[in-house]
Amino acid sequence: MSEPVTVSVSSRVLYLIVCAAPPAQQTADVVPVLQAEGWDVCVIATPQASRWMDLSTLTQLSGHMVRTDYKLPGEADPLPKADAILVMPATFNTINKWAQGIGDTLAASILCEALGRGTPPVVAVPCLKMDLVRHPAFARSIALLRDCGVCVLHEPERYPSPLMVPWSEILDALHNVTQRAGEV
Repeated sequence: MSEPVTVSVSSRVLYLIVCAAPPAQQTADVVPVLQAEGWDVCVIATPQASRWMDLSTLTQLSGHMVRTDYKLPGEADPLPKADAILVMPATFNTINKWAQGIGDTLAASILCEALGRGTPPVVAVPCLKMDLVRHPAFARSIALLRDCGVCVLHEPERYPSPLMVPWSEILDALHNVTQRAGEV
């Protein structure tokens, strides 16, 4: 079990939204990488993705509860307000629901609200089979999200596997979107 990481109060808050694709199993390795970049990481998982992760380890690593469901009316939000959102891995299902405004999970609702509000800036790293990449709804959804200002790191011709977007590019994208948004 990993030791908890102490996060500086001055850290920028990053919502790491995790969907049910194989990289969800490595979320405990992702959190320290993002923390090393100065992010106070809050993990929000789809219900299916939460089954693939050790939620107690992620709570200990991040210092925040892992959210998988809506809070009750009148309850305070247990997470601080996000300065940016990273959706990784982003699945076919979540991308299409997000683009169509279907907020049937906490993760999808947060993404829909951010898109409607125009803030905070969002980086999405899709992870799906090529059969789903070729589905016509996916191309329309990616185009809509990009038109709305979402930074989508999806170039199947450049990265044959959606799992191969280099960390340096993901971190650069986060830096660039927050810089443009004036969050840095």
